[in-house]
Amino acid sequence: MASTHRTQTLDRTWPWVVAAVGIVLAGLAWVLLPAIEIRGGDPRETGSIAELEALSERSDLNVLFILIDTLRADHLGSYGYERDTSPNLDLLASRGVRFDRNLAQSSWTKASMASLWTGLNPHRTGVTRFKHGISEDAQMPAETLREAGYRTVGLWRNGWVDPTFGFGQGFDVYHRPITAGAPDDVKRKNPTMKTNLTDNSAILAAEEFLRVYGDERWFLYLHLMDVHEYTYDEESALFGSDYEAVYDNSIRRVDHLVGQFLVHLAEEGYLENTLIVIGSDHGEAFRERGYEGHARHVYRESTEVPLILSFPFVVEPGVVIASRTRNVDIWPTVFDLLGLPVPEAVDGVSLVPEIRASLQGKALPAGDREAIAHIDGTWGRRDVDPLDAVAVAEGPFRFVRRATLAGGLVEELFDVRSGNGGEMENVIEENEEVAERLRSRAIDYLENSETPWSEETPEVELDEMRLNLLRALGYKLD
Repeated sequence: MASTHRTQTLDRTWPWVVAAVGIVLAGLAWVLLPAIEIRGGDPRETGSIAELEALSERSDLNVLFILIDTLRADHLGSYGYERDTSPNLDLLASRGVRFDRNLAQSSWTKASMASLWTGLNPHRTGVTRFKHGISEDAQMPAETLREAGYRTVGLWRNGWVDPTFGFGQGFDVYHRPITAGAPDDVKRKNPTMKTNLTDNSAILAAEEFLRVYGDERWFLYLHLMDVHEYTYDEESALFGSDYEAVYDNSIRRVDHLVGQFLVHLAEEGYLENTLIVIGSDHGEAFRERGYEGHARHVYRESTEVPLILSFPFVVEPGVVIASRTRNVDIWPTVFDLLGLPVPEAVDGVSLVPEIRASLQGKALPAGDREAIAHIDGTWGRRDVDPLDAVAVAEGPFRFVRRATLAGGLVEELFDVRSGNGGEMENVIEENEEVAERLRSRAIDYLENSETPWSEETPEVELDEMRLNLLRALGYKLD
C-alpha cells in the first residue's frame, strides 16, 4: 500500500547543510571540462553476462536515476546527432546499454512521469489533466526500494512532479533544491531566466546526500530542468544563438554537469556499485510541423527520448538495443536487474531478456512491442472536454489520431523508413491495412483503459502561487 503522506518530511539534516555548502562551492562547481576525466581512468572492471546475472545477488548495489527534462533523443551524439552536444552521455552509452527507439508515454511532464513511475499508460494512471494526482493506491518504485532497504531521496526541479501530486510517495526525502543560484555568466547568457536556480543546485545537493548517507544502500532520483529552460553558459555556448542552437547549448551544459557528478561518483568509490539510468520525460519540437515546444502533440520530435543504462561494470563494446522500448519498461527492467518482484498488471515489461541476448551475441526476441503515447490537448483548462491525441507505434510505423477544436479527427500514419527518417510524410493511403489495425488499437486504448486502483483519480486544488510557478515554466493554465 502506498504511503498516505502527500508531502514528505523535509526536516532532515542534510538538505539544510546543502545550503551552506552550496554557497561555498557554487563558484568552484562551474569550472567546466569537455568530457569525463577521472583520475586513473574508469575504475570499473569489464563485465558481461555473468556480471549482469550477479547483479540481483549483490547487497551493495545502489540505483541512480537521472531524468533530464525535455531531452529528445536525436539531439545526442550517440543517437546520431551531428553536433557534439553530449560527450559524457555518449561515453556512458558506449560503456553500457543504449536503447535506440525509446518512446515516452506523453509529451507533457506530469502525464509522462506518472506513466514512467507506475509502468502504466496515461489513461490507466488517470493522470491526464493539470489537477490530477497519482493515486495513493499506487505502488511507486521508491516505495518498493525503501521496503527493500534502500535510503530513498528525490531531488526535483519541475513543479509537475511536486509531492502535492503524489510523486513523493516512498521517498525518505523528496526535496526541491533551492541553493547555489546561477553564476553571473549564466545570468548574462540567459536574461529571461525565471528563477535564479539551475541544475547545479541539484548536483550539489546530491553530492551532499552522498556525503551524509553514502555508506548506506541508496536510491537517488535527480530531475534536471536546465534543458527545459534552455539554460547555458559561456563554456557551453558552442552552437549559435538561434532557438534550436540554444537548446543544444543547454544540452551540452547539462551533459557536463552530469559528467562532473559521474567523476564525483568515481572518485568517491560509487561507480563500482551503482546502476545508473539516464532518461527523459519528453522531447521538444522545432517547427518541424509548424509548432514549437512540447505538451501539445505526440509526434516523434516530442516523444522519442533517450534511455541509457550503465552498470557497475563496463560493457565493451557498448550494447545498442534496436527494438522498440518505452518509458513504462524502465522500472520493470530495474527491478528485474535488482532481483525484486516486477509489478503485475502493468503495461511495461522487463527489457532484461534483450540485454541478456545482446551481451551473449544472440538474436533478439522476435517481434516489436507496441508503444502508446497520449496527451489530452486541453489538459491545462478547467471544465473543458478532452481533446485526445494518441500515437500507436508498432514496428517502423507510427499511427497518430488526434481530435481537433472543430470537432473533427486527424489521422496520420508515418513510416520511419520513408523520407528523411523524421516521420514527416503521411503514408496512410498507401498502408490502409496497417492504419486500420493501429486505429483499432488507439480507439481500444481510449475506450477501455481503466486505472487499477480502488479510488478515482485524485484532483489537487492548486492555489494561485503554485499555478504561477507552473505558468513560469511556460505553460498556459486557466
